[in-house]
Amino acid sequence: MSRQDVTEKIQAFIDTCHRHHLKITPQRVAIYRELLQSDMHPSADVLYRLVKRDYPNISFDTVNRTLLTFVHIGVANVVEIFGGAKRFDANVSDHHHLHCIQCGSITDFHHRYFDSLADPEDVPADFQILDKRIVLKGICNACSKKTSQPHGTPHHDENPKQKGK
Repeated sequence: MSRQDVTEKIQAFIDTCHRHHLKITPQRVAIYRELLQSDMHPSADVLYRLVKRDYPNISFDTVNRTLLTFVHIGVANVVEIFGGAKRFDANVSDHHHLHCIQCGSITDFHHRYFDSLADPEDVPADFQILDKRIVLKGICNACSKKTSQPHGTPHHDENPKQKGK
């Protein structure tokens, strides 16, 4: 994401906070900036560790509550992962996710057919559908390569010099 894109999205975030009568604090902006610049759909814990570098007195609870506030005002979404920590996404446009069941990576993808799926006819009439997202679970390329390597061959993330220590 370009510096100008980040600046524009931060300004839109600030405008949204104003519309919802939320204070613009340096910590809120820092949390949103980290979420915005991450493509890994981070958990509250990951964002906490990132923001704590610049704001050492910030608490995990503050980061977590702030992220839930972001979801409430529509500047972030909770990613649809069942089990494990909640993960967050600043991309609130229509898109879907690929979820690797081995490493936990989440990758955005777009698909026009999925975007235009009709609501299922057997959904109860008193249930209001607000959003549709598809999560495809599988094994990412990196994990697939790791499992297909012959025994004893170092994975791409291992240091061969440290093997066996």
